[in-house]
Amino acid sequence: MTDTEIEEQIAVPVAALRPSLEALLMVADQPMETMALATVVGYPVDDVTAALGELAAEYTEQGRGFELRNVGGGWRYYTRDDYAAVVEGYVLEGQQARLTQAALETLAVVAYKQPVSRARVSAIRGVNVDGVMRTLLTRGLVEEAGQDHETGANLYRTTGYFLERIGITSLDELPELAPYLPDMEDLEDELAEMVAPAPVATESAPEPEPQHPHSPHSGDGTEPDGGTEPT
Repeated sequence: MTDTEIEEQIAVPVAALRPSLEALLMVADQPMETMALATVVGYPVDDVTAALGELAAEYTEQGRGFELRNVGGGWRYYTRDDYAAVVEGYVLEGQQARLTQAALETLAVVAYKQPVSRARVSAIRGVNVDGVMRTLLTRGLVEEAGQDHETGANLYRTTGYFLERIGITSLDELPELAPYLPDMEDLEDELAEMVAPAPVATESAPEPEPQHPHSPHSGDGTEPDGGTEPT
């Protein structure tokens, strides 16, 4: 660092440090390390560390509804535990549409059978899941995970946001449910029937019986909604 750069840094009002840190932390979508904060605001690490500690103490003293924590080496704003019931009520009762039972079932299949194609999820659930899969993609709960090398179909998996929302750090922590879902090998014949051309009915041949049971969520075999409940 040149003498000119040092002089310019010293010339920055110290009073601007704490508001600058608050502004950065307000827009951060993940914890920020002290070094990263110091680099952005242009202050020594020791000064930034002291300012962060002062802010955290000040919020606590004032009884704010949020607090500043240093968790895992990174600083971030969190709602205070004393107001957990208020926040929980907002999240659960919802200013936003909640996922329907159909969407939750589809999400569970993806979670336990990933990476998995839409066709395979449909075969397991016995209903077309295109609508709810679009909702899960939009919500950031599932994402594309390449293509099936045999069929070329897009594969899907759950995201880190999904783990965050259900409160686990790894898919290994999911409850033991997979044994109760059908094996993929058992679905091959059913999948083949789903993509095969429908037989042409003649006067001497009765209409073929439906091959797949309808889901209680499906009506005509397709999810009737986009996977969310109205608020």
